[in-house]
This record gives sequence, structure tokens and C-alpha cells, in this order.
Amino acid sequence: MAKKKTLFECQACGFQSPRWMGKCTSCGEWESMIELSAEQIKFLKETASSSSSTPAIPRAKPITEVDEDNITRFGSGSKELDLVLGGGIVPGSLTLIGGSPGIGKSTLLLKIAGNLAAQQQDVLYVSGEESAGQIKLRANRLGANHEKLFLLSEINLASVIAEINRRDYRFIVIDSIQTLYSEETPSAPGSVTQVRTITFELMRIAKSLHIPIFIIGHITKDGSIAGPRVLEHMVDTVLYFEGDSNSELRLLRGFKNRFGSTNEVGIFEMNKEGLNDAKSMAGRFFDKEKLQSGSALTVIMEGSRPIVIEVQALVAEAYGHPKRSCTGFDNNRLNMLLALLEKKLDLPLGTYDVFINISGGIKINEPAADLAVIAAILSSYRDRELSTQTLFLGEVSLTGEIREIAALSQRLKEMETQGFSKAVIPNRPIEETSIKSFIADEVSKVVEWM
Repeated sequence: MAKKKTLFECQACGFQSPRWMGKCTSCGEWESMIELSAEQIKFLKETASSSSSTPAIPRAKPITEVDEDNITRFGSGSKELDLVLGGGIVPGSLTLIGGSPGIGKSTLLLKIAGNLAAQQQDVLYVSGEESAGQIKLRANRLGANHEKLFLLSEINLASVIAEINRRDYRFIVIDSIQTLYSEETPSAPGSVTQVRTITFELMRIAKSLHIPIFIIGHITKDGSIAGPRVLEHMVDTVLYFEGDSNSELRLLRGFKNRFGSTNEVGIFEMNKEGLNDAKSMAGRFFDKEKLQSGSALTVIMEGSRPIVIEVQALVAEAYGHPKRSCTGFDNNRLNMLLALLEKKLDLPLGTYDVFINISGGIKINEPAADLAVIAAILSSYRDRELSTQTLFLGEVSLTGEIREIAALSQRLKEMETQGFSKAVIPNRPIEETSIKSFIADEVSKVVEWM
């Protein structure tokens, strides 16, 4: 009797093994191996054999003889989204947007679809999670009711492809990739094989028909896109929504972009009209009139945009093992700064709980806020309020030095715009004479109690 052939595949990375394993040797995930059926194994073999039988072998040529692609872009109707994408939507691109439930992914893309439909472009919105009637209700609130916007409530990939071929669509939204399934792949929607097959088909459609396609992806508990990592590798652009769903502000950050930079961040605000571009960032992440002990102000750079934010710290006596917790700041860097304060200033912070919070739901990814974190910690420890006119800018090294930071002039100009008069900065000359007046002449008075 012939032995049954078995094959197991990792749900996280797609790694295949002839035997079951508790931990995937490729990505390290536990309990992620599932057994494939005989139909699935047959399909994988047929796919591998068809892809290996290439009719012609291409030849490499010198890069000096290769013609550059002429990348064109068109506006989405949202300045913030265009900023994150690098200047606009690229025809033929495949973009993946992820984020927590309720953060605004579907709202943003329906708004963009309505903007493009208002420009007399045929737009297709495919939803596998909501009915056309539910989308219609949201479109009424967003003002996205246009005759050029077509809705399709379908989860069968073949039906979606048939609809795409039926009309000359200029923009397509898939909500979401985990709900679609292909009849050629005998597995459940959202599985590794299904997501990989569907993403490949969507990529083929985008490139061959020169249509930009935006895909919404679910995320896991740790904040990454659910499904195989190959999904993020196959698409051209990966965008993530950040921020508290209970707050009106949302941040859209690019983590991969084959057509532009990933340094820019789009800022949106949620209101009754949907997710719209934030009109002004002045005072959004701090309240100058309500600063108390434990609060310090600084300026961070989100791409090319300087933003004044508030760093909050709470230092309290510990009962038992001291706790260190951060929201929006790196916990390992906090431990380094606390060790530095204990060594250089002889502060007994090892017996205190220390909590750090960055207001507004922003996550700091640069060391320029080190000095502000230290100032907030000392302010809370001494229970002394800092000046509401002073900002703290600087990276703190392990030796206790305050080092230079990038784009210092831009940060100081943003201070000037928002009416601040003093700044504690690294010791370096400032070329712009208009900025000199905003450097604290009496820094020692500002931080003498430190």
C-alpha cells in the first residue's frame, strides 16, 4: 500500500516541510505549521512545473544600455496621502495599507475613490467584508456618491477579475486581501497559499493594465500585516496607520516605497465628514497653557515636517520591583537614559517607577528627544515646572554629552512660528541670524535646579 504523501506549510512565512514542526525553522513562529490537502499539493506541483518551463532565456545587458522608466503620477485629492506616496499615485502600482480595526483604512480609501470618481474616472471598490448598502451609507457621510464610483461586494477572485475586464477602470480598491479567495487554490481565504496567489494575480493586473490597485490588509496583535511576509515583499508600497483610534488624529507612515522616500508621514483628522487632511499642526500635540511638572516640549522631524510635541514623565516611589514603561518612546533607550542620570547626577532612580508618554499618539523614532525626556524626568522627580517658553533639543550620549541633531535650523524656525522664545540645544554655532535670538541666553537659569 502506497504511503500517503504529506506536506506542511507555515502560515506566517510559507515555509514548507515534509513533517510537522512545533516551531517553524524559517521564521521562528510557534504552532504555525498546517497540513496541506492532496489537492493543494497537486496545485503547488503544477504551478512549479508551469513556471519552470520558460520558452526563452533572457540575457543580461549593461545597465548603461537600459532605458529609465518614465514614472508619472496623478493626485489622489489628499495632499497628505500624496506626500506619503512621494508626490501622488503611480499608475500600475500595487499598494498595501494596514492598521488597527477602526483606524480609518476603509474610510480613507473610499474618500480617495470618491475624489477620483468626481474627476470622471471609473473607480472600482471591491469589498469582501461589507455589503454595497453599507458602503453606500458611508459614502453618503463622506460625500463620495458619484456615478463613476462602482461598488462590488464579492470575495471570488474570478468574479473580481471579470468585472475589471468589463470596464476601463483607472483605480481599484480591494477591501480586504484576507477575504478574497481563488477557486484554483483549494484552501480557506486568508491562508498563505490564497494570499500569495491572489496578490500575484492583482500584481499582474496592475502591471499589465497599468491600473493602480490599493489593498487593505488586516494586522496581527503585534501590529504586522496578517498572513505571509511575502505579501509585503510583492507589493510596491506598504503604508501603516498609527495613532489611537479614540483620538481624532491619525498618522499614515510609509514603510516601503519603490517610487519614493519612506521618510514622510501623513497626518489626518477624523471627524463627522470622515478622514480628512489635518489643516494645521500648531498646538495639536501640546497645550502650552496646561504644562505641569513632568512635562517638557521638543521638536521632532516627521520626514520634512517639524512638529512640536509634549513629552510627559511620571516618577514615583516604587513599592517592590521598579517599573519602566513607555508609550511612543523606546523602552530600551529610556533604561539607558535612567542609568546615565544615576551615574552622572547620583539620582536614586533605581528605587522609583518611571513612566514616559508622548502626547498625541506619536511614536518617536529619533534620538533628538533625549534631552526633552531627561528634562521631563527631572521635572517630575523634583516636582518643578519647566518654562512654557523653553524647548529641549539634543541627543544624549552614554558619556553624558549633548550631541548635534539633524535639521536643527528647521526645528528652531518652527519654534519661531509657534511663538517660543528659548531653546536648550547642543553647543554649536547657528548661521541664521534670525534664529540666534531664540537660543536661550541664560540656559543655566532655565535648568539650574537640575
